[in-house]
Amino acid sequence: MAVAGLWFTLFLFGVAILAPVVANDRPLLARHDGQWIWPIFSGIERLGDQSWKDLRKELRFLVQTDLAGSGGFAVWPLVPYSPTEHDLLECWASPNARHWFGTDDSGRDVLSRMIHGARISLSVGFVAVGIALGIGILFGSLAGYFGGWIDHVISRAIEIMLTIPTFFLIIAIIAFLPPSIYNIMVVIGLTGWTGVARFVRAEFLKLKQLDFVKASRALGASPSRIILVHMLPNAMAPVLVSAVFGIAGAILTESSLSFLGFGVPPPTPSWGDILSQSRDYIEFAWWLTVFPGMAIFASITAYNLVGEGLRDAMDPKLFR
Repeated sequence: MAVAGLWFTLFLFGVAILAPVVANDRPLLARHDGQWIWPIFSGIERLGDQSWKDLRKELRFLVQTDLAGSGGFAVWPLVPYSPTEHDLLECWASPNARHWFGTDDSGRDVLSRMIHGARISLSVGFVAVGIALGIGILFGSLAGYFGGWIDHVISRAIEIMLTIPTFFLIIAIIAFLPPSIYNIMVVIGLTGWTGVARFVRAEFLKLKQLDFVKASRALGASPSRIILVHMLPNAMAPVLVSAVFGIAGAILTESSLSFLGFGVPPPTPSWGDILSQSRDYIEFAWWLTVFPGMAIFASITAYNLVGEGLRDAMDPKLFR
């Protein structure tokens, strides 16, 4: 199950990286009047007096022949729609051959919005966890190595943070900030470091009693060298496991914030934002609930499976 979760997370990562190539309202490659054109990369929005949207109406397969009557051709993305493209004539279209996941209240393609929304969810997860790791490793290593009043101050700060419900704290902070994906990343990272700090502190308390640390200290190594070179690499196993679980938690938090209207501002697509649209139309637009809900559930489950597999792989009690 952990390997299956790993493959699924790699698939999501690839979809997020290649989102503009997988879902776009312009061709990947076109040949017109003897010239090669790369509309996605060059930013060409029209072909002569016709827009790409008008040319797409004649599209039957991913490869379009006799482009604009010139004998050329065009290779379209797998999903030939932009996540922000409105088409009022296609509002509330159920899943069909053209819109595999249907459309929303503005005629936007749901599958295209989910593909680009994967970039938001994964970027929030990785960046927020990166910030939390940096703060948690710093405070945890200082508390575990030096002890004394430094340990007491950091431990009390961790306990204070743990007494405050994290999600409500994030909502309270974001309410005073302008809507931005960067603010969400920073806020989730600044409020999610306590678990990492506790793991690192516990590992350092154990490691500083071992002989190799005492030998390094006796040889005159500086505290920074002992922490960075000798102790931190040996304390990273539980931190990596916590980081994987943290990515799943950050994705869920971002989706929840977007669902409540505190997430990334429109028209930026987000899984939680798509799911939020379904509240008023759940009786007849079931696809707005099922597909983003399944994406959130599957991605979080996959990361949790990877985290559990990583934890078991690093557990010395399971070694034979």
